[in-house]
Amino acid sequence: MPLALLALAIGAFGIGTTEFVIAGLLPEVATDFGVSIPAAGWLITGYALGVAAGALPMTALGTRMRRKHLLLLLMGVFIVGNALSALAPTYEVLLVGRIVAALTHGAFFGVGAVVAADLVKPEKKASAIALMFTGLTLANVLGVPLGTFIGQGLGWRATFWVVAGLGVLGLAGVAALVPDTPKPENTSIKTEFAVFRSAKVWLAVGTTVLGFGGVFASFTYIAPMMTDVAGLPQGAVSWLLVLFGVGLVLGNLVGGRFADRALMPTLYTVLVALAVVLAVFAFTAHAAGPAIVTLFLLGGFGFATVPPLQMRMLASAEAAPTVASAVNIGAFNLGNALAAWLGGVVIAAGYGYASTNWVGAAMTVAALVLAVASGRLDRRKAPAPAPAEVH
Repeated sequence: MPLALLALAIGAFGIGTTEFVIAGLLPEVATDFGVSIPAAGWLITGYALGVAAGALPMTALGTRMRRKHLLLLLMGVFIVGNALSALAPTYEVLLVGRIVAALTHGAFFGVGAVVAADLVKPEKKASAIALMFTGLTLANVLGVPLGTFIGQGLGWRATFWVVAGLGVLGLAGVAALVPDTPKPENTSIKTEFAVFRSAKVWLAVGTTVLGFGGVFASFTYIAPMMTDVAGLPQGAVSWLLVLFGVGLVLGNLVGGRFADRALMPTLYTVLVALAVVLAVFAFTAHAAGPAIVTLFLLGGFGFATVPPLQMRMLASAEAAPTVASAVNIGAFNLGNALAAWLGGVVIAAGYGYASTNWVGAAMTVAALVLAVASGRLDRRKAPAPAPAEVH
């Protein structure tokens, strides 16, 4: 695989760390600013909404720039957002810093996915995308647990300074390794946005929102779920996030491999498995051992959805993949925001932290319905086979 994929993975590592690390630091942030844990959950929701809001305008800007130059700009803004978060004197300023960093997320992964796919042969595209997203999954294995450990020991502000440093490394990696290819010809905002007239594109967006969002209904509140419900000590949160991250890495790579072979069957299978795991987690969350096993499976099946979901969007928007790819990244995070909000609603209603798993299961089942509808649309539009010649 090309070294440019390593550069993209480095940037993904920094972005993934800042996205996910806050889940392990919600109690510390809530205590510091005197807000409830559901209120602190808006730091996850706000980030996700920032990703969704920034994906289109940032990528539209990229239609006037070379892709490498856009990636460098995005990493620069990412560094500024995390520095602002580290310096935040109030909860509101911290939320603003999170949103500033989030504005770069959708465009970075969207443009990065297109760059990754263009670097390899057609039959390796999903695997190349999965390798780029390995940086995101490794952030959960290494970056998030380390960030949580640092935040619990030195304060959550130290974690954001570390994340800003990761942004600097990502910037250097892109500058050194990503090829400076010319801007694609015949690219304009009008032609890129024309793909959104397609029903398949919108079905792909909806599948992403609901499918991956189901994971975040549970993961947003994973720290209090594993401590208050499963009965594990607070100090266990860091290594539990490592375990979850190992599941993400394995699921991401396996999902990419199978998506290269059979895209839609892989998507159907992982969505069914994810819905089952979330439903089971509603019960196993009440016992430490089963909760730990289910958390690992949640990470594995959760991220096994990512390569097929992203490839489905690229396949549905072949004429103008850059904006569509970024919008799909925004869809991932719109789903995260929706799931985090719905999870907070059921917790605030008194159903407990484990009930968020039912929210996730319901969202995943809805995603499966959309995926099946999309697959049927493919078959309906497929050309009929040519009649056999009669001799």
